[in-house]
Amino acid sequence: MTETSDWRTRRWEATHRRILTTALDLFQDFGYEQVSVNQIAKRSGVSVPTFYAHYPSKEHLLMGLPTQEAVDALLATQPADLPLDERVRRALLSFLGGVPPEQLEEVLARWRVVAATPALRIRAAEFERATAGMFLASATSSSGEAPGPGDVVRIGAVLVAYTAGVLLWAEGDGEPDVVKAVDEAFRALSD
Repeated sequence: MTETSDWRTRRWEATHRRILTTALDLFQDFGYEQVSVNQIAKRSGVSVPTFYAHYPSKEHLLMGLPTQEAVDALLATQPADLPLDERVRRALLSFLGGVPPEQLEEVLARWRVVAATPALRIRAAEFERATAGMFLASATSSSGEAPGPGDVVRIGAVLVAYTAGVLLWAEGDGEPDVVKAVDEAFRALSD
């Protein structure tokens, strides 16, 4: 990487971060629905087009879809001989357990806003369905066989439980620990 491209990367990352932290501050002060993209951009010292170059929408500041490649890599860490829903559960718990402690506070701040905003809770359900579809696509590409209807239902339920666990963690202000909260939600599927 050249010195110029390294500088550009650092500058892009700093702007990306500044937009996010500014938005989180505004959401905490005024509420998600009362804050516009224009306000976030202005307070961040960027233009609205620059905001959109960094985030596809205001909701993407708080929630983001993983890439198919990330889902493939995550699922590949689990033994292929386990049932698909168990592989997905374990992969998601492993992912959460791998979030560095210094990043968890920001994740918690994001999910507090989601938990407090009915429209975002609905949007989170759309994101979970899309993520479930990525896990199913990953399973299909790795095994060569399309998942059956039971797999589709179980993976959808696992992603619903995942979101429920993260929301409970946010509503509890970080208690219990996010991995424990999500694991409890997963265990509720078996009850």
